[in-house]
Amino acid sequence: MQSFLSQIWSGNTIQTYLMAVGIFCAVYLGLWILRVVVINRLKRLAEKTATDVDDFVVTLIGRIGPLVYFFLALYLSTRSLVVAKSLERFFHIVFVIVLAVKTVQLLQIALAFFLNKWIARSGQTDPNNAVVVKNLTLVTRIVLWIAGGVFVLDNLGINVTAVVAGLGIGGVAVALAAQAILGDVFSSFSIFMDKPFVVGDFIVVGDLMGAVEHIGFKTTRLRGLSGEQIVVPNSYLTSTQVRNYQRMRERRIVFTLGVIYETKLERLQAIPGIIKAIIERQRLTRFDRVHFHSYGDFALIFEGVYFVLSSDYNTYMDIHQAVNLRIKEEFERADIKFAHPTRQLYITKTTDTD
Repeated sequence: MQSFLSQIWSGNTIQTYLMAVGIFCAVYLGLWILRVVVINRLKRLAEKTATDVDDFVVTLIGRIGPLVYFFLALYLSTRSLVVAKSLERFFHIVFVIVLAVKTVQLLQIALAFFLNKWIARSGQTDPNNAVVVKNLTLVTRIVLWIAGGVFVLDNLGINVTAVVAGLGIGGVAVALAAQAILGDVFSSFSIFMDKPFVVGDFIVVGDLMGAVEHIGFKTTRLRGLSGEQIVVPNSYLTSTQVRNYQRMRERRIVFTLGVIYETKLERLQAIPGIIKAIIERQRLTRFDRVHFHSYGDFALIFEGVYFVLSSDYNTYMDIHQAVNLRIKEEFERADIKFAHPTRQLYITKTTDTD
């Protein structure tokens, strides 16, 4: 038996071949057993928890399939054999490629899972989230595959310094050529993360205003008040002031009115109470103040402030209209006259004396 095991074939003894086969079987079966044990244990733990992270880990481990186990076992088992340099290099190349591809795939799955989990946790229901997540996933996939390619080249003995430098120079050239586009792209990520507005919000940006219809990778589209579509670069939205009227909880209304100078003092004193009662009788309002504000050129000026407890513009206008009509009605009943621009001409009669 010893003489049989000591026989040499292709540079290795039969005993060495048997040891390599044993290593292959031990590694392959060991990984399978470990996979089954870990998955079963994690499944039992997952049943006791409310989080879905452990369920995802179980799924991720399950994606490390037999192909990876086979090449890992084959690579480790051949390390104990004396083989030709070309064959050894072939095994090394195949193992590195399989390892890199599987690692990139698992990282992509993990990235998509945690990104979607973050979106769900943030509670945002913006339909454009799916578009932004898709674009962001695409960019990260490209980065991961580039990193995986550099890893493979480096392990194959290729000098990746020149490759990385070339990618860097090429990236700078592309960035300079597409500076405006890249600015809009990164601004879309900023809008996605910060959420200054979402689809359906009514915003004002500079001299532009409209309801947000779509937040894209490069531009955001608004629907103007007159019905036209307004296309705004994302970089402009992140570099200027944006007023989001959709997130108003209430609207503050400041108004003034003037009565004639001939109004009696007791009627002037009654005006704040009249206006206060009118506002408080309206639904969705909160009264703030009414004061005799100033003496105008042709009127005694009163200033009033109240809040409409709704962000809807039509509701605000309906309530303000109702308040104005009631003020008109109450002033007529109290014989309080509104002022309007007037001019009085005083003529002094003089007598001609000699």
